[in-house]
Amino acid sequence: MQKLSYLKPQSLAEALDFLNQYGEKCKPYAGGTDLMVQLREEAPRLRGVEYLMDLGALEETRGIEVGEDLISIGTMTTHTQVNTSPVLRQHVPFLSEASSTVGSTQIRNNGTVGGNICNASPAADTLSPFVALNARLVAVSVNGTRRVDLKDAFVKAGVLKLEPNEMVTRIEIDRIDDYSTAFIKLGRRKALAISRMNAAVALKLENGVIQAARIAPGCVFATPDRVERAEALIVGKAPSDELFTQAGLAVSEEMIARTGVRWSTEYKKPVIEALIRRALCRAAGLPED
Repeated sequence: MQKLSYLKPQSLAEALDFLNQYGEKCKPYAGGTDLMVQLREEAPRLRGVEYLMDLGALEETRGIEVGEDLISIGTMTTHTQVNTSPVLRQHVPFLSEASSTVGSTQIRNNGTVGGNICNASPAADTLSPFVALNARLVAVSVNGTRRVDLKDAFVKAGVLKLEPNEMVTRIEIDRIDDYSTAFIKLGRRKALAISRMNAAVALKLENGVIQAARIAPGCVFATPDRVERAEALIVGKAPSDELFTQAGLAVSEEMIARTGVRWSTEYKKPVIEALIRRALCRAAGLPED
């Protein structure tokens, strides 16, 4: 394992000074549940890193704040806190559900939503509900603050569009109180497994008609995104198994259009279609099978 120096800033200003001084040589970390594995495996992404910066003392990166139109979640908020938050369970239940599927109890107690995003794995469980919620990353540096749409923040797997002296302090999401939501994850096992694929959906229903829809499949694109064609397909119509089957087909067609036909397509195509259909049925209160 490579030799590293340890930093533990006591304020956000001190952390930003460290990042500004050391740049790409400095690796901020939250719960460390992914970082420790990467260090043991001598992951290429950590080459050139000389300093590990522990963010545990930064109160500015903690807590859940509810505004009139949005909810702000500190990046150091753990998956357990997201899962058990009454506010998030009320306003964005599929995000709480996604956090409940991350790893084991020990990992959820230490792992954070900020780390889940900034690790930039396409298989991260919370990415699809965050994308469905139009999440914005609040990126801060000594030069100021900017907001980046989560779905546009990925360069590729493992890499976010952040400057070397920037760190993400909070995640802002839409309030969708009048939507019903659902999250479904497919893993190799029922627990302690990363997503093979998942689906996060939100539906706004009025008088038996879908007024708005958000459909975000997980682990099927190179970077996380919604499928607007599938959303447009179901808006203005009454929920039905047949309609949601068509939406699932639209998602699989989008997957193939973006990623091409691969050896795994024969498996992935029917599975993502089924996950989308089931998630939409669950959100609409229809039988899934």
